[in-house]
Amino acid sequence: MAREVPLRRSLLLRLLALAVLIAVGSIATTAWLAVRTTAGAIRQEQGQALADDARIYDTLLAYAATHPSWDGVDAAVRPLARDVGRRIALTTETGALITDSAPGSGPLPTTSSATVDALAVDTTLMPGSSPPGGGAGGMSRIDPRTSGPYLLPPEERATLRGKAAEAVRCLRLRAGIDAVVVDGPTGRPHIDTPGTDLADTAVCAQSRSTLATLTATENRALAQLNALVNTCLARRRMSAVQVDLNWTWTRQPAASAPDARPTGGIDQEHNQAISACVGTSRREQLLPYVAPAATLFVSDPGGRPSSTFDLSPANQTRIVAVAGLVLLVTIGVTVLAGIRLTRPLHALTGAAQRMRDGDGSARVRVTGRDEIARLAEVFNDMAERRERLEQLRRAMVSDIAHEMRTPVSNIRGWLEAVEDGLAAPDRRLHSSLLEEATLLQHVIADLQDLAEADAGALRLHREQVYLTDLLAQVAEAHRVQADRVGVTVAVRTEADPQVDADPVRLRQVVGNLVANAVRHTPSGGHVTISARATDTEVVVSVTDTGSGISADDLPRVFDRFWRAEKSRSRQTGGSGLGLAIVRQLIEAHGGTVTATSTPSQGSTFTLRLPHHDPTPPPPRRR
Repeated sequence: MAREVPLRRSLLLRLLALAVLIAVGSIATTAWLAVRTTAGAIRQEQGQALADDARIYDTLLAYAATHPSWDGVDAAVRPLARDVGRRIALTTETGALITDSAPGSGPLPTTSSATVDALAVDTTLMPGSSPPGGGAGGMSRIDPRTSGPYLLPPEERATLRGKAAEAVRCLRLRAGIDAVVVDGPTGRPHIDTPGTDLADTAVCAQSRSTLATLTATENRALAQLNALVNTCLARRRMSAVQVDLNWTWTRQPAASAPDARPTGGIDQEHNQAISACVGTSRREQLLPYVAPAATLFVSDPGGRPSSTFDLSPANQTRIVAVAGLVLLVTIGVTVLAGIRLTRPLHALTGAAQRMRDGDGSARVRVTGRDEIARLAEVFNDMAERRERLEQLRRAMVSDIAHEMRTPVSNIRGWLEAVEDGLAAPDRRLHSSLLEEATLLQHVIADLQDLAEADAGALRLHREQVYLTDLLAQVAEAHRVQADRVGVTVAVRTEADPQVDADPVRLRQVVGNLVANAVRHTPSGGHVTISARATDTEVVVSVTDTGSGISADDLPRVFDRFWRAEKSRSRQTGGSGLGLAIVRQLIEAHGGTVTATSTPSQGSTFTLRLPHHDPTPPPPRRR
């Protein structure tokens, strides 16, 4: 008998200690969090307000960058105001109202929140909004969504989109690069390769360079921009430059101003002057395409002040009282739960110990519907299965000994008779010994198949199988034996059904059924092998006109070493494993096997396999 668990290691005591520690820690944490609630709430509200302000500013900035005026901005402002719960108003720089999400809610605040100008982005509200790059791009603060005259018409977008798709296909096929096409604000697509720098590879350079070619719209817009930039530089008596689509520039060596610096002598002051001209020229070029600068006001819809939270002494006392009550309730509930938990565990432990000592009938009483009850159900099921498997194991050992004893005894008897001179080693003796050895080998092979199936090591080599050919092969293989006993074997199929299966194992399954049918069909009888397909499965049937199986014996036909002959005579041959192997192989294919029989009229064994209809069907091999 196992020793009792010491109190200091009992599950109940550990649960109580853990519950007390958790309760004390949680109550202390809750009290501390209650004191800190005000500061946390304020920080949260401030963070949410900043996020809402940035969202409002970005939404209005996007509208200004893509519309030449503020007409129709109400459709964007009102749903945004409802979503963030704020009052949003826009006025012109002279104070004229453009839009107000809450008209009639009183005067606007005296201080504005920001100025919405797509050509002068407020980087404090939209950090990182300026496009990267040298020169004007990083200094002009122009919203990158402002496309203006660079907006591509549909036909140019389609042309560039086709070139981009061709470059992506090239990168995927030749370099294995996972590339995607991304459209920019102007409609110009570019290739995005996450995790890969295309500058490091020359693969598909021609396709990528074709994509980089400027369109007619872009050339016209850049020509206009370069004219504005160079006019600005000429006023400053500086060298002309050539601005590219990414807003970087290069000097034009042939067009130098009278006081141009020597080649390679562009200093920082000169560079800043060019940046200023590029930024000014870009704003001048884009000005007709964006909404004019507007003043943004963001406030509470009703002008109410922010709510505050005051943790008074009365509230502190209430928190302490509630904490103490929660602590007592937690300890009491934990005690009850621990007792309820350990009682069935003791019962399970006792049953397991009895099972270990050889009591196969050990069971526990199942009460409730919780996890412990589920554990008790699984334990009882395990005990029943263990008892049943032990019975099957003993029966199998007896069956194996019985099946192998007879051929081994016959072989030994004949060999001893030859050794004692009582029998001559003639052809008839050799045939008899070979027949016994073949039967013994057949039993061993069947046991090996069953052992592989039980261990989950039965491997299937699936392929598309045409059942008309397979059933014909099985029938031909058993025709000699059938003719010998006067039994006719016929094959019937409908539309040559196909099934995804291992042809060798499937031939073994049907062969076992046909051999069993021929063995139990008297002379003059018939064995019919048929196959048909439904929408979801393929059905193969083996029907005989033999002696049949009684209703009491039918549920046991797939048991190992079972025969209808109670004397286990060998008049009909077989090892008693054929149908058990059939069931194992069919279940390995994901199918089922059933048997129906009428005594003195015959039996039908039906195989049902999942139907996989190939599209299109593979060509048949002849």
